[in-house]
Amino acid sequence: MSAERLGIPAVAVITDRFEASARAMAEANGRADYPFALIPHPVAGNRDDELRAKAELAVRLLVPLLTQRRSE
Repeated sequence: MSAERLGIPAVAVITDRFEASARAMAEANGRADYPFALIPHPVAGNRDDELRAKAELAVRLLVPLLTQRRSE
């Protein structure tokens, strides 16, 4: 959110286990609409193929969130 305040588009990548906490933090910072790219939990302990799949999912989610943002 600090980057956004500087005019730099940013999106958080979080695992689904932390979605509620991330949304609460966004709301507490006055940005209830802050975008998140949600990937499956966990990341730690994943095999390379699992991490690659999660990274590819994150990219698929991030690109539109960063390039198709509505004007504020």
